[in-house]
Amino acid sequence: MSDHAAAQVPLAGRRAEDLPAHWLLARLGKKVLRPGGKQLTTRLVGMLPLRDADVVELAPGLGLTAKLLLEAGPASYIGVENDADAAALAAASLGARGEVTIGEAKSTGLADASCDVVLTEAMLTMHTNAQKGEILDEVARILRPGGCYAVHELALVPDDIPIETAEDVRLSLVRSQKVNTRPQTTPEWIALFAAHGFEVEHVVHAPMRLLHFRRLLADEGLRGTLHIAGTYLRDADVRRRVNTMRAAFRRNEKHIAAIAIIARRAAASTPDTEEAP
Repeated sequence: MSDHAAAQVPLAGRRAEDLPAHWLLARLGKKVLRPGGKQLTTRLVGMLPLRDADVVELAPGLGLTAKLLLEAGPASYIGVENDADAAALAAASLGARGEVTIGEAKSTGLADASCDVVLTEAMLTMHTNAQKGEILDEVARILRPGGCYAVHELALVPDDIPIETAEDVRLSLVRSQKVNTRPQTTPEWIALFAAHGFEVEHVVHAPMRLLHFRRLLADEGLRGTLHIAGTYLRDADVRRRVNTMRAAFRRNEKHIAAIAIIARRAAASTPDTEEAP
C-alpha cells in the first residue's frame, strides 16, 4: 500500500490505540484482512456460482476479494460500504468493472430479489446477534430465490466450548481489537442462518493465524511483508497495538478459528443443512 493509499485508510486521523483492528492493520500496510487469509477467501470464492451472476459484496474493504469475484465472470458486481473512504479505496481497485455504493449492511438500498450471490467477510462477527439477524434478513431480501450467501468469519472452537470460556475469549478480542467482536460456534452460526431462512450447504474451517509470519508471507508476499515489518518497527504506537492484538490471538488461539459458510436462500421454512468435508 502506498503512502498516499495509507493516508486514505478510514479513520486515518485517529490514534493507533483507538483504531479498530482491521483499519489499524490497513494502516500498517496489510492488505489481506480476513481471519482465514487469502487461501480461505480464494477457496470460498471458487465454490460460488459466479459466472453470469449478479453479485453483491457487503463491506468490500480494500477491494481484494472484489477482484477475485470479477475474475470469475459475473454479470455485475456491486459493493456496499458504509464508510466513504473505504468505498473510495474499493472503487479505485475495481476501475470500470463494478461499482461501489454507500449503504449499510442491514439497509443496502438495493432492490428486492436483485442479486444471485452475496458475500461478506470479517463483518458479521463484528455485530451483536440481533444485528447479525438484521443483516441476514437484508441479505435474504435482496437475494433471488435460491441465491447464495457466502461468509468468511470467526468461529469459537470447540463446538462445546464452556460458556464462561467463550465469554472470556470474546472479551479479550473486544479489548484488543477495539470492535464488538462476537464470534460464535459452528452450530450457533448454522442455527443463526437457519433462523433467517437459509439452508447451510458448506462449512469450511481454517486456522486463525492472521499475524503469524508464515500467514503474512502467504497473504502479502515477501515485499508486502517487508513493508509491514518496516512500518511496524518505525511506528511505536502501531507496534504497541499490534503486540496487544497478537498476544490476544495467541492466548486464545485454541478457541478461535476461521470459518467459511455457503448458504442458500431457502424455499422451505425449516432448512436442511450439511457440512462440507
